[in-house]
Amino acid sequence: MTDVLLAVGTRKGLFVGRRRGRDWELSGPHFPAQAVYSLGIDTRRAAPRLLAGADSPHWGPSVFHSDDLGESWQEPARPAVTYPEYTGTSLERVWQLHPAGPAAPDVIYAGTEPGGLFRSDDGGETFAMVRSLWDHPSRKHWMPGGGGLAVHTVITDPRDADAVTVAVSAAGVFRSTDGGATWDPSNNGVKAVFLPDQHPEFGQCVHKIAQDPVDRDRLYLQNHWGVYRSDDAGVRWTDIGAGLPSDFGFAVAAHPRAANTAYLCPITADMDRVPAGHRCRVYRTSDAGADWEPLSHGLPEEDHYGTVLRDALCVDDSDPAGVYFGNRNGEVYASADDGDSWRQLASHLPDVLCVRAAAMT
Repeated sequence: MTDVLLAVGTRKGLFVGRRRGRDWELSGPHFPAQAVYSLGIDTRRAAPRLLAGADSPHWGPSVFHSDDLGESWQEPARPAVTYPEYTGTSLERVWQLHPAGPAAPDVIYAGTEPGGLFRSDDGGETFAMVRSLWDHPSRKHWMPGGGGLAVHTVITDPRDADAVTVAVSAAGVFRSTDGGATWDPSNNGVKAVFLPDQHPEFGQCVHKIAQDPVDRDRLYLQNHWGVYRSDDAGVRWTDIGAGLPSDFGFAVAAHPRAANTAYLCPITADMDRVPAGHRCRVYRTSDAGADWEPLSHGLPEEDHYGTVLRDALCVDDSDPAGVYFGNRNGEVYASADDGDSWRQLASHLPDVLCVRAAAMT
């Protein structure tokens, strides 16, 4: 079996796991007492770089990196992410750390609260605000979601370094095809069930987006009510929630190699945020959302109440693929066979906020 690096961000620190063969080891916590809301694993380098967005209750949020698989961590002498003075605001949280594609080898994007996008050209050591998104004409109408006004998802197209898609809670999806110089709302077909006009140009509360690994124009979207697919890079969206026990949830992930395959963790409702049917299940589609199957072999059979948050479901690029999720019960589960069977890696951790994994060559 391929060796795997696993990073688990929690409300009180970061835990780092390694799989060698079939055996797992978990170390931590790193950044004790700090909430780790975002993680990235940059495998474009000779040695993978781990990136962590940690939030100290005393010192505030910062971005750290490690080039030795979490053995040691570096923090820039000056804050990596700072809002320019003209914005009249300051950094609340780093929600996303996204290594761009192979065409932009040192580029890391950071999605932040309140509603900011930052770009690093030096592997995540320093960042500059993408001012065009901050200055978007619709910004004055953006409203914070339950967790705040957050740019929580960044997707880059490996075919085109200038194609960038972001999701903002609660402003919706925005796309750039010119490297972030301009942005267009891309929410056609996605409902905002909490607004009088349920199909606005922007204002949807998108929870997460994932990109198909084969057809890069195909995207999967988990909304605040609604599961959608786009076949044209987000220009239009189609509802694919039929067959799920609930179309409310936070997380979505796409298989790293198989076309039309994605994973979800449905939640009962926005006012009852527990697993649908009180069952610990992951749902998989293998036909781009036409059908969904529950994956449960090895998962708890009794009533379960561990909610999976938006960045707490991920895949690695092993063959077969590893699939991982953590929940607010402090449990972490892993599958080494595309989700067909599962094992528990950890329990009684603090709330799991985010999970990232990568195969180690």
